[in-house]
Amino acid sequence: MTTYLLRDVSPLGEARTDLLLADGVVAAIGTGLEAPADAVEIDGAGLVALPGLVDLHTHLREPGREDAETIATGTRAAALGGFTAVHAMANTTPTQDTAGVVEQVWHLGRRAGWVDVFPVGAVTVGLEGERLAELGAMAESAARVRVFSDDGKCVHDPVVMRRALEYVKAFDGVVAQHAQEPRLTEGSQMHEGVVSAELGLAGWPAVAEEAIVARDVLLAEHVGSRLHVCHLSTAGSVEIVRWAKSRGIDVTAEVTPHHLILTDELARGYDPLFKVNPPLRTQRDVEAVREGLADGTIDIVATDHAPHPREDKDCEWAAAAFGMTGLETALSVVQETMVETGRMTWADVARVLSSAPARIGRVDGQHGRPIAVGEPANLTLVDPAARRVVRPQGQATKSENSPFGGRELPGRVVATFLRGRATVLDGAPVDEEVQR
Repeated sequence: MTTYLLRDVSPLGEARTDLLLADGVVAAIGTGLEAPADAVEIDGAGLVALPGLVDLHTHLREPGREDAETIATGTRAAALGGFTAVHAMANTTPTQDTAGVVEQVWHLGRRAGWVDVFPVGAVTVGLEGERLAELGAMAESAARVRVFSDDGKCVHDPVVMRRALEYVKAFDGVVAQHAQEPRLTEGSQMHEGVVSAELGLAGWPAVAEEAIVARDVLLAEHVGSRLHVCHLSTAGSVEIVRWAKSRGIDVTAEVTPHHLILTDELARGYDPLFKVNPPLRTQRDVEAVREGLADGTIDIVATDHAPHPREDKDCEWAAAAFGMTGLETALSVVQETMVETGRMTWADVARVLSSAPARIGRVDGQHGRPIAVGEPANLTLVDPAARRVVRPQGQATKSENSPFGGRELPGRVVATFLRGRATVLDGAPVDEEVQR
């Protein structure tokens, strides 16, 4: 394995130092480190070093929708975005509701080699919300599943949700809920509000999210189990989670990059690139989720990377699929909305994009670790001074449905290391070093 000496980098944006990566770990830290004869030196002046990013919410589409994404293309995109681990959501075909399917996804991730892939198990068979899936078998499989979600669909039956929360307690699992009351969102196309009324599009009311969040935090309290709220998007949901945490309920929540920066006003052009579930909300909601992320009410940023083939987005709004890509732009959006506005430091970024998601997913033995001697060398180097225009056609993900196409964003991932092995150098994937 190649040894790397990272010269003059700034861990978490703090004092500059050198980092020596050898044998898969951070071997030494200090100024003026002597380079071993076989070391590759990287000039890190001006670069911020972060623990490798961890995404708790990624759609890799394989098996079943390889036309939109494969585990190889999606994880390559993740590495370019600074990630060293992703959690692959269960809404594949077949559904990740058995030990066999989650092990298949896990093995494909290992074969691709770009990042560690941790499959998310379905809560119910076929995501149908009726019968619990093989939760225990998935937890005991080689994939060691600890996160369970029917994302894309809500576990709407309160009895089924209660049983799932009870079941995962046995192996310290967590249920990640897609909070959407189905009866309140039948036929919905975008956020219910002034814009939807003017456009004549069926609305997705904020209360449809908030009602499920409120119900589920109470169920989690009753059962004494862990609950995670996926892609929280409304001001009301922020307040409910804040209240639940004040009561000591074991709830965590995520916000997506797009909900930190985009609003429902973008639907005025009827461009399906801005059609997503939950929908883009109002500026008031954007401000509320930013505040919730800054004060710790919202624990993490998760991409909800949802690639689609061109034909699923290059159509009229009503016929288009919900979803946006996000792995290659997430860090830049967080920098623009949270760091450059003074709401967060780079240490906070490391918390919401690395250590906290690793802890929630129970992969914190290897990922989200501090940058310290002896720790796994899962690292990301970012140039915060860089600016780039997003070109969806040039991204590594197989799909082009980015809502940021043509937009200038700050920051550039210069390098990513997975256990000391470079997967990205000088902003480009390192194919020859990826283990096959």
